[in-house]
Order: sequence, then structure tokens, then C-alpha cells
Amino acid sequence: MNWQRRLFDLVQPQRGRMLAAFGLSLLASLAGIGLMAVSGHFIASMALVGAGAAAINYYTPAALVRLFAILRTGGRYAERLFGHNATLSILARLRGWLFGRLIPLAPAALAEQRGAQLLSRLRADIDTLEQAYLGLLLPSAVAACSTVVVVIVSLFWSGWFALLLLPVLLFAGAWLPWRLQARHADDAAQIDRDAENLRATWADALAGRAELMVWGMEDAFDARMETLSAQREAARARAQRGLARADALLTACSGIALSLALLIGVLGMQQRTLDGPGLAMLAMLALAAFEPLLPLPLAWSRLAAIKAAALRVFELADRTPAVSDPVVPAALPKQNDLRLREVWMRHAEHGEWALRGVNLDLAAGTRLALVGPSGAGKSTLAHLLGRLYPYQGSVTMGGVDLDRMCADDVRARIAIVEQSPYLFDASLRDNLRIAAPDADDAALARVLAVAQLEGFLHNLPHGLDTWVGANGVTLSGGEMRRLAIARALLVDAPLLVLDEPSEGLDALTAAALYKALADETRGRSVLLITHRLGGIAALVDEVAVMEHGRIVARHDLHAPAADPTKLPAGAAISP
Repeated sequence: MNWQRRLFDLVQPQRGRMLAAFGLSLLASLAGIGLMAVSGHFIASMALVGAGAAAINYYTPAALVRLFAILRTGGRYAERLFGHNATLSILARLRGWLFGRLIPLAPAALAEQRGAQLLSRLRADIDTLEQAYLGLLLPSAVAACSTVVVVIVSLFWSGWFALLLLPVLLFAGAWLPWRLQARHADDAAQIDRDAENLRATWADALAGRAELMVWGMEDAFDARMETLSAQREAARARAQRGLARADALLTACSGIALSLALLIGVLGMQQRTLDGPGLAMLAMLALAAFEPLLPLPLAWSRLAAIKAAALRVFELADRTPAVSDPVVPAALPKQNDLRLREVWMRHAEHGEWALRGVNLDLAAGTRLALVGPSGAGKSTLAHLLGRLYPYQGSVTMGGVDLDRMCADDVRARIAIVEQSPYLFDASLRDNLRIAAPDADDAALARVLAVAQLEGFLHNLPHGLDTWVGANGVTLSGGEMRRLAIARALLVDAPLLVLDEPSEGLDALTAAALYKALADETRGRSVLLITHRLGGIAALVDEVAVMEHGRIVARHDLHAPAADPTKLPAGAAISP
């Protein structure tokens, strides 16, 4: 299926409004042409009456002038209402559709995509596709229908005029816009690429602005931005020169049509087949016939950008999720014990294995700390439990394979706090209520207290209404993690996975956090991923050591025979 057909299928729900906008736009266009033609005939007739050459019916043309003027104004206003309503609805539908297609793809199938690229697909490319109807299809359809009507009307007055006018209209309304977009397709592609590179560079600079300042790379960044901007502006200038030439040719074609109308009109008057008012009407009709063609060069210059945006969006949407739900999901198990047998996993299809034959039992109610050096595969194990990546081996919950269950059902049973949690550009309340939309302020305050954020909340002038900024930019790293912990506690999942929750916290705050979590999660399973062992005995009962993608040892913290030499070098467990 080509991209045009797919795009049309997506906007089908707005077909009624689109057709209404087309009909109203065509009505306004034809009314404008009729207004010009009738006005020319009427004014010329009045001039002849003033000269005493003839008597005319004043009321009919005057009524037609008023009618066409009202239809033109009212039709244009109504067309704007229906057209923009349809366009905004299309925009919302396309953006929602694409976002819905991206959710199952994240993160495995989108690993090579930068965040700025995904944002560009959702924002810039969808905005470009919005122009497919209002900016390209609608003016083209109106121009084509208006041309047909003008030629048919011209036939009733002069067959020669209609015959000569048609090729001029076809040149100006078909060949000229097509030639313009074909000639400047490379410029449109260059503008598109440079715009995306500019967005990506700006996004990278915002994310790494501290590093740019520390390493003194601001000048290099400025030079990069200037180069991209200069390339884009050069391509824009070439495209604008092409549009200017097309507009000049349109004006020339309008002049040619007017000359043809005058020539044929004069010949008709000599042969007494046409009178003076008829000559004026043909002249005005020739000029007005080009009004619907004026938007076409700009409209067709958008074609290359619309096509490129559609191909990028559909390529992204057509990707196969790395992890998909089964056609017939298994029923939710009654038990919540986890069992991993010979599990292998990697983040990229041909990448290095992050997990290498992991075997792990986590009975319901077990509190286990997973420790090991960076790169051992600890966080990868958390990704596995969240069904974010495909794996080899066996992972069961309550005896049911994880890949036989819906991902949403698994995530309802397992609450995961990542090492770098994401916070939305919203208030504290909104960020927390993502996990529990019906939670009241008392429930929010309680989980914040467990996360050791009670004092932090008390010191905020706006309390839960405090805005955290994009990805929690107004918060410290420790505050972000604890806010994510509070959010996970609202889920009340049977298994809580915490990835480096004490990172960025002092020893006293970390100890208080572990103690509060132990009380809050009593009766639930806890998997604590950390490389800081201080104070974890308050929360967990066992420690598993992970190295090179394998679990190499497991210890009961309360067993006197636990061998501390099996723990990572330099680690010490304290209560």
C-alpha cells in the first residue's frame, strides 16, 4: 500500500468535514469568479447606459453581484471553520495513532533512535502531514474543479476563447506546479534534513549543556548550529526563488489569457457575435480564472516534504515490537514467586549478551539484594522482569511463563524504579497520580513520607502543585529517585524492584529510606539492585552476587556462616 492510500485511510473519520470544506471552498472560488465576470458585464452595461447607447435590466445583475459577494464571503468563512476543524482533528488522530504505535516498540525496537528523532516524528513530521489536506489536496482539487467550470462556462460565450484558455490554464495550474516541485525536490529534502539535524543538535545541547560548559565546547556547538542554519537558509532561498519565478509565470499566464480574451472579444464584436459588456465579462473571467491557481506553486512545493514525512512516520510505525503480547494471554497466576532458568538476554539483536545463563529463584515475600560491579547485568535483569526486551530461557511467575502473559499484567504485578526514572513536565501530584489516578492527597503524602520526602514537601510553597520541570529538572538526582519510589509504592505491586535507590543520598537518609521501605513493603517481594551495601540489611534478608551476566553467589544475611569474601571487593554490609 502506498503512502497516499495509507494516509487517506487514517483520515477517513474526517471525510465528511473534508468534503464539506471542499464544497464550501469550491463555492467560494466559483462565487469569486462569478463576481468578477458579472461585475465586468454590469459595469460595462452601466457605462453604455450612461452614454445613452442602450437600456438594461438593472435588478438582475445587481442581485447577482450581491449574491456572489455573499456566497464568496460566507463560503470562505464556513470553509475555514470546517477545514481547520477537520485539519486539527486529523492532527490529533495522527499524533495519537503514532504514539500508540510507538508504545509497544519502546525501548527495544527504538534503541537506535535518538529522543530528538522520535520527538521530530511526533511533532514536526505529523505537523507536515497535517498539510497534506489543507495545504495540498484542498487547493489542488478546488483549482481543478474551478478550471473545468470556467472552461464550460466559456464555451457558451465563445468556443475559441475556451479552446485557447484551456492550455494556458493547464500550463499554469498543472505543469508549472509539478515542474516547480520536481526541480526543487532536493532543496525541500535539504531543508527537511537540516531542520531535523537542528532539532537533534538543540536537544543534545540542552541535555548536555553542563558538559558543554565544563569542556568549553560552546564555540564548537555554535559553529555547528551556524553551519546547519546556513545550509537550511541557502536551500530555502533557492526554493523561494523558484516560488517567485512560478508566481511571475502565473502572472504572465494571466496576462496572456486577458490578451486572448480581448483579442477574441474584439473579433466577436466586429462579427457582431459579442457586445461590449460581453467583452468585459470575458476579460474579467480570464483574470478571475487564475485566482484558484495562485496557491498551487506553494501547495505543490510541500509535496516532497509531505512524502518524506509520511515515509518516515510509516517506517517507524511499521516496525515489529521486540516484545509482543500473545494472541491468547494466559490467566494471571495466583502466586507471585519468580523463577529464572538459563536466561540469556541482550539489548540489541546482534549485541553482546548482558545476561549469560542466569538462574534465580525469588519466592513470594523474599527480600533480595542484587549486587555486583557496573556492567554485571543487574539493571538488565530489571528490564527483563518488566518485559521490555526479548530473552532466551525460562522466566515464570507463579508457574506461568512471562512471555505467555500480557505485558501490562506483568507490570501490574512488578513495580520497577529505574536508576534514571523519568518525570513528566508536570506537578508533583500529576507525576505521582500516573501510578494511581484516584489517589487522594493523603495517600500521596504518605508515600512521600516513606520515600523520605516529607520535609522536602513541607518546604515547598506550592506543595503537591509544585512543577518539577521537564524530566524533573528542578529536582536533584536523589529527589527524583525517591519521587519515583513513592510513585511505585502507589501501585501496590506484589514485587518491588529498586535500581540504585540510594544513589545520591547520604548514609543517614539511605538508612532511613531502607527502614521505611521495609515497613511499607512487609509481606511483598523486594529486589534491591545496588552496589552500595551500607544499610541494606534493614530492607533485605539475602544478597546475590552478579558478575559478567551470571549470579555467582547467594548469601543469607542472617546466617552466621555467610562468606563475606564472595561479596564485591571493598563492600561491607551494615545494619
